[in-house]
Amino acid sequence: MSLPVRRRPLAAALLASATCLGLLTGCGFSSDTGSSEGKAATAGDGSFPVSLTNAWGRTEVKQKPVRVATVSDGDTAIALALGVVPVITPDVEDGDKVAEYKQRAIEKLGEKKLTTYDDTDGTDYEAIAAEEPDVILGVNTWDMDADYAKLSPIAPVVTFGDKKESDTLTWQERLRTAAEALGLTAKADAVIAANEKALEDAAAAHPEFRGKVYTCSVVHPEQITYMSHADQDPGVFEQLGLVKHPRSKNYSADKNGVSLENLDELESDLLLMTYPFGDEGLLSASELESDKRFQSLDVVKKKHFAVVPSENTLASAIAYPDALSAPWVVENLTPILAKAVAGK
Repeated sequence: MSLPVRRRPLAAALLASATCLGLLTGCGFSSDTGSSEGKAATAGDGSFPVSLTNAWGRTEVKQKPVRVATVSDGDTAIALALGVVPVITPDVEDGDKVAEYKQRAIEKLGEKKLTTYDDTDGTDYEAIAAEEPDVILGVNTWDMDADYAKLSPIAPVVTFGDKKESDTLTWQERLRTAAEALGLTAKADAVIAANEKALEDAAAAHPEFRGKVYTCSVVHPEQITYMSHADQDPGVFEQLGLVKHPRSKNYSADKNGVSLENLDELESDLLLMTYPFGDEGLLSASELESDKRFQSLDVVKKKHFAVVPSENTLASAIAYPDALSAPWVVENLTPILAKAVAGK
C-alpha cells in the first residue's frame, strides 16, 4: 500500500502514490562494480542497437551505454539496483542525509556520494549535458512533457511508452524498461527475484502477521486520512500477511477523510499511523495520541497500535517504493509490526 508523504523536508506538495512495493537494496544482492571512467556495471546481456517506443516517439540506443544520467530519485534507484552509478542525478535530498538504503547501495558500488544537480527549479539540462551521458533514464518521473524535448538532444531518453503510464507502471516494468536500454535484462530479473524473496522470507519468519486485520492512517494538513481503503493496491503490509479491514470498502481515494468524532473507524486488529507533516499536520502525534477519543480505541488500549516513522524515511520508502528499498523496508518495518501484533 502507499502512504502519501513528502519527498523533501517541509515541501508543500504531496506526490501521487505509487503502485507496488519497490525493489532491492544493496544487502542481499551482489552488484558488479563499474569502470572508473563510466561508472557503469560491466555485466551486459543485451544486444545493440536497442529501439524503444516512448510517448514522444522512439528512443534509439546504438551501443551499450557507459555514462548514465537520471532525472528522478526513482531512476537513480533503478540505476543503482542494476549496478550502475549515474554520472549525475537530481539532489532530491536537498542537502539532507541520503536515505540509508540508498547510501548502502552507493557504497556497495565503490562510491561515497553521487554527483548531483540542484533540482529545486526542475531538471538542470545544462548540468546533465555537461556530464555527456550516453543515455538518460526518465522512467520513474511524473511528467516528461517539458523535459523530453530538452533532454533528447543531449542523449537518448529512456522513458514510459504512454503518458498515462507515468503513474501506473509497476516498479518491475520501469526496471525492465531501463534494463533493456542498458543491456542488463538478466540483472533486472535477479533484482526482482531478490526483492520477492526478501518479502517471502520476512512473511515466513513472522507467521503471526498472517490474517491480522489492519488499518493504516496518515495525518495530512487538512485531514486524518484512511489510507488502507478497498481500492488501494496491496503493498508491503499485505505482502507480509496482513489484510484490510472490511470497513475499507466504505473508503476510496476520493472519500478517505476520518473526523475526530469518528475515530472508531480506525478500529482494527492492528492500527498503523504516520505523521509525515509533523506539526504541519492537522494534529501532531502528541495531540492525536493524547486525545481521549483516540485513547478510547480498543486497538490503542490493547497496544496493537504503532507509528510508522517518517524521520528515517521509512514511511516515504513504503509510500514511494523504488528499486532499492524493499529489504531495508522489511528490515525496519517487521520489528514495528511484531511489537504491535504482540501488544508490547
